[in-house]
Amino acid sequence: MKEVLFKEKFPQLNLPECNPRITEEEGRLLIFDSIRKKHLVLTPEEWVRQHWIYFLVEKNQYPKGLLVTEKGLTYNKLQKRTDILVRNQEGAPYLLVECKAPNVPINQKTVDQAAIYHFKLKSNFLILSNGFSHIFLKYDFSKNQFLQEKNLPKAPFSH
Repeated sequence: MKEVLFKEKFPQLNLPECNPRITEEEGRLLIFDSIRKKHLVLTPEEWVRQHWIYFLVEKNQYPKGLLVTEKGLTYNKLQKRTDILVRNQEGAPYLLVECKAPNVPINQKTVDQAAIYHFKLKSNFLILSNGFSHIFLKYDFSKNQFLQEKNLPKAPFSH
């Protein structure tokens, strides 16, 4: 893929640069997923997801073993998949990251989709991101509502 086209489709994001391992196979670009330990088809959404994985693990010390990508769940008899789920050390859902392609706005539809995943999994935190805009939410279980946070929650363990 020509460099100009690549940068258009996979722009520099509002996340730390991660230098992903990208290869080309049978005319398709593949990106290495360090969580699943395999190459995946590189899509704009996957570009954002891999940057988030790098940001969580390498820049914020989230233990790689607590991250799960593309976790399946059923909602109203439909199969859905979360983008990134971080579990705490007891294995309970801690943080859910819903990634969108860079050209997809974070809007009410995105919030509603992520809220469905949240209510199914009961995570403490929720992040919505298209790589440029990020919304950090904390769920207040006593008030049954999300509260907007300014920053990424700390990794789910204590030193």
